[in-house]
Amino acid sequence: MTRSLSPVEARNRLVLRARDTMDRHFDRELDVPALARSVGMSEAHFIRTFKEVFAETPHRYLQRRRVERAMFLLRDDSAETKRSVTDVCFDVGFNSLGTFSRTFKEIVGVSPSSFRDGNEQVEVPSCFISSWARPSSFGEAQPNESNYSDRTTAEERAVETEELEATR
Repeated sequence: MTRSLSPVEARNRLVLRARDTMDRHFDRELDVPALARSVGMSEAHFIRTFKEVFAETPHRYLQRRRVERAMFLLRDDSAETKRSVTDVCFDVGFNSLGTFSRTFKEIVGVSPSSFRDGNEQVEVPSCFISSWARPSSFGEAQPNESNYSDRTTAEERAVETEELEATR
């Protein structure tokens, strides 16, 4: 017995299918209108839905995936396979070295060449490497910034706590 999908589940599956396409073909030239057509949505609706489901736009997601792959390629420091930053740039699907370098620095915090030069191999479990090395999403909340809509400050919460304790 199979149950039918709710409209939200069906929509999420369509968007997930587009994201899977981006994951498989990140090195190719992908455009948002073609991805939207592949799942039967208008471009604007696709972008809105993708952002609602994955908390970033399709373009930002694709850039982050490309930078993630570039980090892997730049980490490979064997003499036979060491590639130039330009080669890595084009291998992961960027069309411009300038755009690649700017985007890489925005996401990782250092330039691609600095990342490659300063990346020393350290023996740690692969699960830690995977978790630590994955680039963050664009627009990620800052450590001191609340993720809640009420955005109360630490001082306001302290005053509220004191008032609550005083009434007990």
